[in-house]
Amino acid sequence: MPDEMLITRVARWAREVPDGPAYTFVDHLGDGSRRTYTWAQADLKARALAVRLRELARPGDRVAVLAPSGLDYVVAVLGTMYARLVAVPLFAPGLPGHGERLERAFADAAPAVVLTTTPARPAVTAFLGETGPPVVAVDAVSDLLADEWEREPIAADDLAYLQYTSGSTRAPAGVEITHGNLTANAAQLWEVFRARPRVSAAVLWLPLFHDMGLVATVAMPIMGANRAVFMDPVAFVMSPVRWLRLLSEEADAYTGAPNFAYEFTAARVRPEDKEGLDLSGVRVMLNGAEPVRPGAFAAFDAAFAGCGLRPEAHTPAYGLAEATVFVAATGRDERPVVTVFSRDALREGRAVPWTEGPASRLVACGRPHGQRVRIVGDAGDQPDGHVGEIWVRGPNVARAYWRDPARTAEVFGADGWLRTGDLGVWHDGRLYVTGRIKDLVIVDGRNHYPQDIEATVQEAHEAVRRDRVAAFAVPGADTERLVVVAERSRRGQGADAAEVARAVRAAVRAGHDLAVHDFVLTEAGAVPRTSSGKLARRACLRAYLEGALV
Repeated sequence: MPDEMLITRVARWAREVPDGPAYTFVDHLGDGSRRTYTWAQADLKARALAVRLRELARPGDRVAVLAPSGLDYVVAVLGTMYARLVAVPLFAPGLPGHGERLERAFADAAPAVVLTTTPARPAVTAFLGETGPPVVAVDAVSDLLADEWEREPIAADDLAYLQYTSGSTRAPAGVEITHGNLTANAAQLWEVFRARPRVSAAVLWLPLFHDMGLVATVAMPIMGANRAVFMDPVAFVMSPVRWLRLLSEEADAYTGAPNFAYEFTAARVRPEDKEGLDLSGVRVMLNGAEPVRPGAFAAFDAAFAGCGLRPEAHTPAYGLAEATVFVAATGRDERPVVTVFSRDALREGRAVPWTEGPASRLVACGRPHGQRVRIVGDAGDQPDGHVGEIWVRGPNVARAYWRDPARTAEVFGADGWLRTGDLGVWHDGRLYVTGRIKDLVIVDGRNHYPQDIEATVQEAHEAVRRDRVAAFAVPGADTERLVVVAERSRRGQGADAAEVARAVRAAVRAGHDLAVHDFVLTEAGAVPRTSSGKLARRACLRAYLEGALV
């Protein structure tokens, strides 16, 4: 890990390359303009905000960021860190479907100050009520305050921010990320990407309150005085070709997104939109934050075959908030490795290359960098080819959950090893992630991975909407019972629900030797997803048990 804390490099670049571009925001939801802060401007505004914050809070106090994506969000994070306060990256009230998550995370963090923007301030004030903490609009802070700032030393063990998890299996929890954690993980990513100082550019649309978005957009460019070009996630969803057009402008770019984004982009970009796209400058196109599916690479490559994208740019990766964000990835300029395993053997906890019978196609997530990974079973470390829980240890691993000693002891333990809750296996020197421990469907003593069942269901009938299927278990008299919830596709609006159910039951029986206890076909939007786009099976299970899915 570098001796110099990452946040101190902002001031360094302000001295060495003051006019170098640091952060560029493309305002597709507004007037379409581009605004850029140089390193000198980023440092100036961070110092000014730090002075204002220290008028309201003391080192160690939490500062919640309730703002939309943009340059003000970046300044909010940098200024909070300058002031030796603890950033809590959240989002402005009104994000559809995530109101409860915002309320719970905000209450848990108990911030002393809230940062927002002038346009978002009315919504933030309404959210806080009359007894909330003071609110500061970042864009209203005078730059003249910057001269009053006196720099203070920042230690590796100082808390930098609380990263609230997306809650795919539990309620959101604040992961304590130190300055040492952030510095280490940014350096690890930098080295894996083989980024070039002042040359490589980050091009992203990920939410800045998400771990991948925060580290890749705000933190990693600080490593080498690079430039980040980013836009609001809604702008991407409205027109994914915007992402590709920004990438086409760069000769040395890295980017990243969850798996669904690649399939979504391949399906939504029209032939006429591809004119002029040049993806030959994309060096790294990281695929992470949710299970990586082989079909995503094939669909993306087929859709943009004539746009110059190198197959080696695809970079499957594995990570989690408790490790800051990054754990393992395929090396730069290596093609993704897809291995077909025996599904029956995987159910028994062994990764055996497929020869006959049901098969599972898994994408390798490469190797860890700057950290150690173990595969652990009931009897200790598992040999290669045997499935177990993924454990991680390194300078990027967080120290605790905020105000949750019981969960901290369960996940982080006392020996420095992070127990991820993910199942994985080593095969031919590469890490494969097979699923989540808590998501396993166990019927009659046999393990079934829900993602395998979901893949079967979405191919069973055209009325099933792709990537909007959740398979989970509910208690039964003698064993768990399988429940499948699926959203209805546009093409299947007129399909008979009973006919769809018969097709799904038959496909699951044939492909998994498993009976579907209940199948629920819902309308679009009913299957819960996390703020980062991941399928939230636990939330879907709760909704099912509460009778909320119809």
